[in-house]
Amino acid sequence: MIMENLLKQAKKAMENSYAPYSNFKVGCAVKMKSGKVYTGCNIENSSFGATNCAERTAIFKAISEGAKEIDQIAIVSSGNMVTYPCGICRQVISEFMKDGTFIFEDNKGNIVTRTYEEIFPYSFTKNDLEKARENN
Repeated sequence: MIMENLLKQAKKAMENSYAPYSNFKVGCAVKMKSGKVYTGCNIENSSFGATNCAERTAIFKAISEGAKEIDQIAIVSSGNMVTYPCGICRQVISEFMKDGTFIFEDNKGNIVTRTYEEIFPYSFTKNDLEKARENN
């Protein structure tokens, strides 16, 4: 039931997407370890570098409210397909998620889940920075 609820919240967030350039709307619902859910949508800009993805929007909202540990992330798109997070979103997610579940919906409406390890087999984290400092 939790997965369906997160997908529903992600779809609702997608309704607020501002995507006049790509017409590719994305919604995200992030459940933190505290149980609180934060949502976000993608927000495009004519200066493409100023665009923000749905995942980062939701995560930044959570962090700005004091939540720091992600438990689950649901991501949906107007493409009606499993839509994985982009590289920069993966890097942001890896900062605040140590394990957990990614929840998607395929083009037939089936729930698809992936573990943290499946999405991040070789992520760059603060542990890498600590190891680098130890080796210097």
